[in-house]
Amino acid sequence: MSPSEFQCLYRQGFARVAACTLPVSLGEPQQNAQAVEGMLVRCAQQGVAIAVFPELGLTGYTLEDLFFQQGMLEASVEALLSLVKATRKLMTVGVVGVPLRRGDTLYNCAVIFQRGRILGVVPKTVLPRYREFYETRHFSSGAGCSGSITLGGQEIPFGTDLLFEAQDIDGLRLGVEICEDLWAPQPPSGALAIAGATVLANLSASPVTVGRAEKRALLCAAQSMRTASAYLYAAASEGESTTDLSWDGQLLIYEAGECLAQSERFPRHEDMILADIDLDKLRQERMQTGYFTSEEQTIRRVEFSVQPDVKDWGLLRDIPRFPFVPDAVERCAEDCQEAWNIQVQALCRRLKAAHAQSMVIGVSGGLDSALALLVAVKAADCLGWPRERILARSMPGFATGDESRTYAHNLMESLGVSAGELDIRPTAEAMLKTIGHPYARGEAVHDVTFENVQAGLRTDFLFRLANHHHGLVIGTGDLSELALGWCTYGVGDQMAHYNVNAGLPKTLIQHVIRWAVRHEEGFSEACRDVLEAIVSAEITPELVPDQGQGVQSTQQVIGPYALQDFTLFYVLRYGFRPEKIAFMQYHAWGDAQKGVWPFAYPEADRISYDLQEIIKWMRVFLRRFFATSQFKRSAMPNGPKVVAGGSLSPRGDWRSPSDGTATIWLAALDRLAIY
Repeated sequence: MSPSEFQCLYRQGFARVAACTLPVSLGEPQQNAQAVEGMLVRCAQQGVAIAVFPELGLTGYTLEDLFFQQGMLEASVEALLSLVKATRKLMTVGVVGVPLRRGDTLYNCAVIFQRGRILGVVPKTVLPRYREFYETRHFSSGAGCSGSITLGGQEIPFGTDLLFEAQDIDGLRLGVEICEDLWAPQPPSGALAIAGATVLANLSASPVTVGRAEKRALLCAAQSMRTASAYLYAAASEGESTTDLSWDGQLLIYEAGECLAQSERFPRHEDMILADIDLDKLRQERMQTGYFTSEEQTIRRVEFSVQPDVKDWGLLRDIPRFPFVPDAVERCAEDCQEAWNIQVQALCRRLKAAHAQSMVIGVSGGLDSALALLVAVKAADCLGWPRERILARSMPGFATGDESRTYAHNLMESLGVSAGELDIRPTAEAMLKTIGHPYARGEAVHDVTFENVQAGLRTDFLFRLANHHHGLVIGTGDLSELALGWCTYGVGDQMAHYNVNAGLPKTLIQHVIRWAVRHEEGFSEACRDVLEAIVSAEITPELVPDQGQGVQSTQQVIGPYALQDFTLFYVLRYGFRPEKIAFMQYHAWGDAQKGVWPFAYPEADRISYDLQEIIKWMRVFLRRFFATSQFKRSAMPNGPKVVAGGSLSPRGDWRSPSDGTATIWLAALDRLAIY
């Protein structure tokens, strides 16, 4: 992949789309066609593949009985054909509204055209006949229509069974419906999506009344989510008759339930919104759900080619730096509350099912154990247990620092649990001596055996303590550590009776902690103070003594959790290829001054990463995730799924062979690294 291919959104599974509205010249098709032409030129200059315009936009929606005038219908066709000819050199597929006569029947139609060719004509299916609408006076429903229509001396595909498919952009398939079609119990776009349409365009007039704009947005959001598609909506604006109605020109682009772009309403001039839709995301979503199977017998496919220039078009899309953490303050708080309740409810259920009499937990003074302890405390409160039934222990090893040790004891004290300390060093020294490790002879050998002896003994002590007090060991390891295999297998921090953090990524944990101590009852001011210090501290396993190299840093070994969680999300949730993840990661992290940072994210941590750093740490992730760590996840203890991004449970979201390889993924990254 060349640099230009890497930077081109069309080579990375995206496609640019537009929803357009413009003042209509009522009853003047040629003038309206010229206005549409101008907007299509602008769309093509900005790399737009598909652009949708309002319903009956070449004539105006409010012509009433003028639709029956032969001169008006002929002028409409002439304007349409001149528009198609004038845009013959443009890459953009235009979708415009025109009244068309087929035989002795008049239809409210969408005409789809590109590069001087009319691709097809889709008639409106659902004709409103209530309140301000009376379309059945003028038009017939296109329900069940299939065949052709003659335009400009050519036979053009006509019907509600048309799907328009790009031959040069994987997954770009267009389905079209018109205004009221969306409001029906079974919109035509549902069948089109099942047949493969990933982009659904709606040409609308839809006069505005109080509250209608919100209903339109809800319908677009719901249909895009239900159909796993991008939904483009363009409503009529200025120029339509205001004899009894008004028009707001609302423009919307949704993707799988999320709003990518929306316009200001009541424009006094032409308006356009653009968005880059993620075709790969939509296709992966569909493949995983299994709802979308092709209806080959009922859908006709019309092919076209976009042929976009292979260059950097930019990316008109927000790529969150932290896909597990919502940027909006309110949404982040909602997610944290939900995550917290999931953890607490799950732990309560397990404690009751196991008839446990206590909980045992190791407290290191770090993020993960802090959250697990808070969840344990809340579960005890919910079950009516005294907090003394939580046996919390710090377990200092050879590299435990005074700061983290103090954090651990202050946290346990502030929560009122049964606190204590188990010094593992004497037992660790005995074990190292027994197995003949060089450290026992006074040599400064701090290898993986040295580290795992400590990690294993901590877990061993906790299990035996739980046996002694008829309790359950509460695990603290998180989703990010499981992904990277950053845990000691077996009798180590990989194991517990129940792991409340197994479904939470590292980048979300600090937000859940902050939310819990601010909004949940039962946490003192002293508890809040120590937790604020914990979430701001360096992440370290504290297994190797500082001999001048500084505190052992987890992220210097396995990479920044911000980058690794980003990769994890798109590997786990959508199965994206490395090149695409790198492309998205570069747009998210390439410039610290762009984009939105989560609420209260420290200024000092608002940094950027260049492409080489991104590739470097992604290589670490891919090797550890696909090749070296699955055996640990295959034997992971029970724990609740928390985030929509997925979990790594071998019984749930992630089932993979323990002896797999990372060859395919690393090879893709190696090809990218050349540039």
